[in-house]
Amino acid sequence: MPRLLLAALLAAGLGCGIAAGIGAGASAQTTVTPAPQIATLDQDRLYSESRFGRALEAKAQAASQALASENRRIEAELTAEETDLTARRQSLTAQAFEPLAAAFDAKVEKLRADQAAKIEALKAERDADRQAFFAAAVPILADLMRELGAYAILNKQAVILSFDTIDMTDRAIEALDARLGDGTGPRDEPPAAP
Repeated sequence: MPRLLLAALLAAGLGCGIAAGIGAGASAQTTVTPAPQIATLDQDRLYSESRFGRALEAKAQAASQALASENRRIEAELTAEETDLTARRQSLTAQAFEPLAAAFDAKVEKLRADQAAKIEALKAERDADRQAFFAAAVPILADLMRELGAYAILNKQAVILSFDTIDMTDRAIEALDARLGDGTGPRDEPPAAP
């Protein structure tokens, strides 16, 4: 008996599905897809693929590489100084060597602190640049929202499932490139966000 019930349910379900498919096909020919009321945006792509974002990232990379080069130079100098100090230890008394070793250790600690502060400053500058980028992008994104008839933009990474038709990232990159370029030119005062 359960097999008959299962077979009947399957047959009824398939019949309804076929009927619904025929009806959907007929109505799909006359239905116009409405504009999305919600758009998604891949913020990472917007930043990494727009000219302005790439320029900011190139600036950050250049500063990071310069600091890394400075760190390597300092490390080489300290290594040479340590080698010299170690060689001099053989000819110095403990009383004469201790202040030299303490001065070297203090120098190393100060340089470490200075370099760590520079790294933190680079991170802060990179964060500030990213915030400035998105602040400059807001009026452009607001214009795109109006064009699309969207009421909201969601971060694409926060959306579990969506159709690509609501993703406005490519259009946003094009609009940013057109209005901001690489970010070095003058910018208009941004209009108020919606």
